[in-house]
Amino acid sequence: MPEERVTINLGGKQVEAVHIDVNQSNERWNEYLCEDGTVLKMKLVLKKVLRVVDQYDAEGNPVYVMQSTNISTVNAPKDLKKPNIP
Repeated sequence: MPEERVTINLGGKQVEAVHIDVNQSNERWNEYLCEDGTVLKMKLVLKKVLRVVDQYDAEGNPVYVMQSTNISTVNAPKDLKKPNIP
């Protein structure tokens, strides 16, 4: 079955790309402890992967375009939270 090609904008040029399915992922949280005791947690979640047709980086690897979103959460100490919020 031939790959279905789509046209995307890459660096101001229109190029052809193919959709690549992700078979496995491991999206872990990055945790940051702030000096005020707040714990910030973030992770990147991959939404879509495209491989650009006939485009390669300096090491000969295919060029990929990835769409992602960031998810974050805040866990602040009780003394920093707004009063009357459980």
